[in-house]
Amino acid sequence: MIRVGIADDQAVVRMGLRALIARESDLELVGEAADGGQALTLVREKRPDVLLLDIRMPGMDGVQVLRAVAAEPDVRDTRIVVVTTFAVDEYVFAALQAGASGFLLKDSAPDELVSAIRVVAAGEALLSPAITRKVIGLFGRTGGAEPVAGLDTLTPREREMAAWVATGRSNDEIARELVISPDTVRTHVSRAMVKLGARDRAQLVVFAMRAGLTLPA
Repeated sequence: MIRVGIADDQAVVRMGLRALIARESDLELVGEAADGGQALTLVREKRPDVLLLDIRMPGMDGVQVLRAVAAEPDVRDTRIVVVTTFAVDEYVFAALQAGASGFLLKDSAPDELVSAIRVVAAGEALLSPAITRKVIGLFGRTGGAEPVAGLDTLTPREREMAAWVATGRSNDEIARELVISPDTVRTHVSRAMVKLGARDRAQLVVFAMRAGLTLPA
């Protein structure tokens, strides 16, 4: 059973998400929050596997909630999906840096929302190529490469895989591009994550962007 929390200041959004979760046999709603402070309390007290978090809320916004969760070892296992009205705004890269495991638009189809919860609960990142391209563009305008701990321990192939992950492609898509097996991609990606201390693919994307990793010509 996947334990889910909802944090959104709009009651109608919470109602819709509540109904969506209730119809799925493998999902359990463990709590709701109407602002950032309540969201943090929800994570601390209920320890959901996945929190659907609105990025713009009164009091603490979504980024502040993410940073607070990341700073508390006892609750870091909660995966957080940012649910926003806009595909990319000024909060998105900050949310990734703060530990978001992915993004969803509020007008996403019900099946997409349910699938997202399951994907993130399994430890994967929810980052579409469209969103990652825009985030890369935003990052490019804010400053270029910077030191990333552990980057020098990556093999050339692991650096390449990290750069591919930062394009938003899945292991299967990368494998097709390179004409190699998905298992080979998965192995190199996993090793890169371990060496860089990335807890999921979303964090690996952030590290790759910060390091300025690019695909081979």
